[in-house]
Amino acid sequence: MPVPDPPPHTITPAILALVVEIAGEVGRLVALSGQGKVPLLRRENRIKSIHASLAIENNTLSLKQVTAVIQGKRVLGPPSDVQEVKNAFAAYEAMDAWKPHNLKDLLTAHRLLMSSLVDDAGRFRSRSVGIAKGRQVVHLAPPADRVHGLMKDLLTWLKHTDSHPLVASCVFHYELEFIHPFADGNGRIGRLWQTLILSHWNPLFAFLPVESVVRERQAEYYKVLGACDKVGNSSAFIEFLLAALLTALRDVSETDQVSDQVSDQVSDQVAALLRTLREKPLSALDCMTRLQLSHRPTFRANYLNQALTVHLIERTIPEKPNSRLQKYRLTAKGQSHITH
Repeated sequence: MPVPDPPPHTITPAILALVVEIAGEVGRLVALSGQGKVPLLRRENRIKSIHASLAIENNTLSLKQVTAVIQGKRVLGPPSDVQEVKNAFAAYEAMDAWKPHNLKDLLTAHRLLMSSLVDDAGRFRSRSVGIAKGRQVVHLAPPADRVHGLMKDLLTWLKHTDSHPLVASCVFHYELEFIHPFADGNGRIGRLWQTLILSHWNPLFAFLPVESVVRERQAEYYKVLGACDKVGNSSAFIEFLLAALLTALRDVSETDQVSDQVSDQVSDQVAALLRTLREKPLSALDCMTRLQLSHRPTFRANYLNQALTVHLIERTIPEKPNSRLQKYRLTAKGQSHITH
């Protein structure tokens, strides 16, 4: 199958400069990891990402309420807003199993994001749509009968492109918003998929709260999208998103999320998990049983993923994160932590 032509964009000097700066910032954080100064991209960052991405779509829940929903607590708020949070958390948690260029995975992600919110979750739209500002239509998306072909071409380009992942992720984000393949949820799936693309380049991006930066610049986000529609070129949008990524990386660097050592900052939940794994590797279900836990999302959020993030535990089958035979064991750092 021939590779489709690249979506229209120009690599400007500003884009090149931003790519260099971002790569340098990522390299610095990776180097700190190698020295034992681990960038603790904490679970809170994922919650911030979910809160910000949904807030852009007018979800009314506060960060505190979003955190409570993810922890399985009862929250007073519009049922649809609560459902959006549950869906987004499920989608971000499932992200490791998806391939950026896989159409089936994209549809699965949309189904998770929009489950119980729309009737056609996980399916491309079947009718024409336009984006209105007041009474004026500011963007008329391609006809519904072209959506499948356009998305297939875009994913094929993404699979084969030689563009830097930083650039390719921005191009994909813009093109998805332009095609508007779903009746609803295009913004949140675009932001999620960019995170997925970048996390395949470097795992740091799986927990980078770039959505928070975009939310702070929300008016500019939509303005740049509209400007790119008019000129038929996504370069300005690429510059905007790269600047947001750089800001998010610098925010991480300038907070206490880069620690000199892993040791003393481990939560009580993670410490309990480490003790559970002291004798031998265990499956997630076995860990939950020993910890007397029954709510899987809470276990993954507060125990498992936090310990994985700071390299205190590791998967026994790292190349297949979702294998049914997957177990978890202590790393040398994890062993050292429980013996001190």
